[in-house]
Amino acid sequence: MELGFETIGNATLICHDRRPVLVTDPWITGSAYFGSWVLSHQIPDEQMHSIEQSEFVWISHGHPDHLSAESLKMLNKKKILLPDHVGGLIFRYLKEEGYDVHILKDKVWTKLSDRINVLCLCDYNQDAALLIDINGRLIINMNDGSARGWTGFIKNIVKDYHISFYLRLHGYGDADMINFFNEEGERIPREQPSSMQLGPYIARDTEHFGAKFFIPFSSMHKYQRQDSVWAQQYSAPLSAYAKGWDSKSSEILPAFIRFDCMNDTWEKINPAETLPVVLDPKDFGDDWGEQLDKSDIEIATKYFGAIYQLTRNLDFINLRIGGKDNIIELGRRRFNKGITFEAPRHSLMLAVQYEIFDDMLIGNFMKTTLHGRLKSDKPTLYPYFSPYAPKYADNGRAKSKKELNLYFKEYRERLESRKIADFLIIQKFEARSKNFFRSYIPQHSVVYKTAKQVYYSLRKNW
Repeated sequence: MELGFETIGNATLICHDRRPVLVTDPWITGSAYFGSWVLSHQIPDEQMHSIEQSEFVWISHGHPDHLSAESLKMLNKKKILLPDHVGGLIFRYLKEEGYDVHILKDKVWTKLSDRINVLCLCDYNQDAALLIDINGRLIINMNDGSARGWTGFIKNIVKDYHISFYLRLHGYGDADMINFFNEEGERIPREQPSSMQLGPYIARDTEHFGAKFFIPFSSMHKYQRQDSVWAQQYSAPLSAYAKGWDSKSSEILPAFIRFDCMNDTWEKINPAETLPVVLDPKDFGDDWGEQLDKSDIEIATKYFGAIYQLTRNLDFINLRIGGKDNIIELGRRRFNKGITFEAPRHSLMLAVQYEIFDDMLIGNFMKTTLHGRLKSDKPTLYPYFSPYAPKYADNGRAKSKKELNLYFKEYRERLESRKIADFLIIQKFEARSKNFFRSYIPQHSVVYKTAKQVYYSLRKNW
């Protein structure tokens, strides 16, 4: 390709300027989330060759479907570009592994080739967006983030482009923890995909940013573990994204395309679908009958107890491993706010020791039960456990009260002109109110639709 881009894999974008220049989030081999996820479609030889020939690799964040250690080993001679995440965890890890790593400062355009420039924006949720200018065409690579605090900045840039592409995760919610159980051991049912249309929500989101095209992105996976294949019904097929699409200003394109930025034409890429398989958890080292030993409990107690906000939000966490309960007390209060995580010992202890607990949540084989005041027919870990443990503590290295204050102070300062009050609205009000409405108000009700219109009106400049 002379000049343009291709979309392939899960969240992989390949940008060309006479040669392959840049590839984003290259999960190109292996599985993710302790073997739970595999790519939904194979990567064709032509695109694989371009990925291998690219000079630069941009990695948005630390989830294994974006930062795939196995895939990076195939690209170990490339220049790795990273967002300037507070905490610098990924930068240090890759440096120690011998990679050539470079940080992209927020809001600074960086020239990668004669006709390709990039601008990175990272947010307090340890996600990042990458804006890519290819010959005067703009790509907004949001992957599975939300550009918290940067929406107005991005919208102002989009105004200067006649042709713009918006790439972002949308789906039925399985890219988060949805494996909730009640105290009787029954899985709590979710809204069935057959009753949901993605098109209207995606169209509204695309119009919100002022983009001309939407491309489905960062959601191309299948489940393969015996204990997580139940969640496949909540992984949106390619046919689901355009259903109900209604927009006068934007258009939805297929998930896998080749776009020519010389003449503004595109063609569809048709990768082979990955054949469904069901694998035993033991293939990934997980034996559901194995129990924790004394040292495991000590390590887990230290891990959860070190996260200040958990000790404020929760009374206890129970680790049910091998059928045995292990209670970790977090607060000297009544035991009326707690969480049970039921999981295999091997993956749980890896997640605790390497501080990657989000991998347990998103894999959707771990069973989660909320107790006491946290119980709900539509349960959520926000904001009691997430994002404090998996986002701020694990990825951002902000565990204590002091570290959290410094963490948010850094992001407030990066937003410069935004008032502290505005930032707190984004951080706290948005997360709490959205999850309240999702948990208690039916999505098809007048109240929910009215609240959503108000929400979009308020966030139009965030």
